Amino acid sequence: MNKKPDEARDNKKNEEPVEEDLVSDLSDDIEQEPSEPMSDLEKARTEAKEYLDNLQRLQAEFENFRKRMIREQSEYLKMASQDLVSKLLPVLDNFERAIHHREDDVSEDYHAGIELLYNQICDVLGKEGLSVIDPLGKEFDPKKHEAMMQVESDEHDENTVVEVLDNGYEFKGKVIRPAKVKVVR
Repeated sequence: MNKKPDEARDNKKNEEPVEEDLVSDLSDDIEQEPSEPMSDLEKARTEAKEYLDNLQRLQAEFENFRKRMIREQSEYLKMASQDLVSKLLPVLDNFERAIHHREDDVSEDYHAGIELLYNQICDVLGKEGLSVIDPLGKEFDPKKHEAMMQVESDEHDENTVVEVLDNGYEFKGKVIRPAKVKVVR
């Protein structure tokens, strides 16, 4: 059990490098440990940023989809009511003909009733967006008028509408039936 002083010195020399190796290994581990969590933190931040970008993109796409659906529904309803109004135009024409073609043997109350019905229908359709195109005395516009005849006239300028044969109609600003007119050559 007695150790020689030389052996003890040798053992201390052998132990020191082992301690130094342990210290350097520990310092290497300490240096590496923070870098690993930092890289994990950076990965998590990058992943979170990607998720946020994806979420924002999806929110924008959903908002665009919602707006498009509202617009399409509005257009569909507009087109559906336009179709109904277009089908009622011949009824309006017949009411106008009945009002203008009075017979003497029919009572005045009958004519007043027809005019009342015509005015009610015009009011309802007007509230929905129907308006009469009034081209009389205006320049011919092929987008709103359909020339049925051309006539000579010294009283009016060339290309002026002088008579309306059938009313034209616009529905919410869109021509659904052009006015049939006589135009000066």
